[in-house]
Amino acid sequence: MTWRTGTMGDLVALQRGHDLTEADRKPGDVPVVGAAGPNGFHSQPRATGPGVVVGRSGGSIGKVTYVPCDFWPHNTCLYVTDFKGNHPRFVAYLLSTLNLAQLNSGAAQPSLNRNFVYPVNLRFPDPTEQHRIASILSAYDGLIENNRRRIQLLEQAARLLYKEWFVHLRFPGHEHVKITAGVPEGWERRTIPDIIEVNPKEIVSKGTAIRYLPMAGLSTSGMTVDLRESEIRTKPTSVRYRNGDVLLARITPCLENGKTGFVNFLAPDEIACGSTEFIVLRGRFVSQYFTYCLSRTHDFRETAIKSMIGSSGRQRVQPSCFDDYMIGLAPRFLLDQFDEAVAPIFHQIGILMIQVRRLIEARDIFLPRLMNGEIET
Repeated sequence: MTWRTGTMGDLVALQRGHDLTEADRKPGDVPVVGAAGPNGFHSQPRATGPGVVVGRSGGSIGKVTYVPCDFWPHNTCLYVTDFKGNHPRFVAYLLSTLNLAQLNSGAAQPSLNRNFVYPVNLRFPDPTEQHRIASILSAYDGLIENNRRRIQLLEQAARLLYKEWFVHLRFPGHEHVKITAGVPEGWERRTIPDIIEVNPKEIVSKGTAIRYLPMAGLSTSGMTVDLRESEIRTKPTSVRYRNGDVLLARITPCLENGKTGFVNFLAPDEIACGSTEFIVLRGRFVSQYFTYCLSRTHDFRETAIKSMIGSSGRQRVQPSCFDDYMIGLAPRFLLDQFDEAVAPIFHQIGILMIQVRRLIEARDIFLPRLMNGEIET
């Protein structure tokens, strides 16, 4: 196994990404990749895959994203234009072990300049060994991605059942139930505060260390929460939650991007805290499953979005917007039937989330040791 010492400039060539406003985007399936990773699609690429992107500006400076296909590198990133014979996936793994954020050259706004990156010293093996290392690590990533896809499919199944029963009103036995003014006979029209607590109060003893979750911990594609983004704090925020609660992003563009988390990662009776940009929803008359599925419906989210106030690009949902939001509430027996149907789905999602975390932990243990040659392949 041959390793050599060189600089980042010996490993790859980098270029700043390209401008692409929301107005200029056209429908397509080409991923647009920025500082924080994929952030939408466009009709045509500007870079050939596989590619590697590094966050150039903002809070995601230094974040590394591997892109397996042709893509559009956004101007918030740097991207590799020449791998110089090196394995793209290995390059992505290697860069992820470097603290590139420390090369910030910005003043008021964090910024990464490629001329500051090129002189960085590093060690890397020959392409054959790079391929072996990348194969080991990508096997972990393949399992992680497979579990994430399963989570998405399970979540979709639960949400579709909710929509079928409580939005389209095709619940079991609906053929024999009369509907008046949009509400089936035996149902009630109730406001959200009647059935769900909005920002419930939780008391934490002064000085207690609890887990803090920032907005970055929520996924844009589902209910999952990335605990690697969390930290332990002794000065918790006022936004506190328990298992079974739903965390709804209240700030643009996070809400519009779909960020809504389901809390199933705490110990029994454990209290955690989160970003003040969360609204906490806790089922009162309905279950946590019903609450989560309701929070992902179009009408519910549109109500939240319409209540936003504040400066452009930094508007916030007003929690009071749900005070007059009404839904048709089914009888208890039907709510119980729904819970019985979806509880196993949410349980399986929880198991898969644990598996994902363990796979990530195992991969991250091997990653630096493979990158410095400590482990031979």
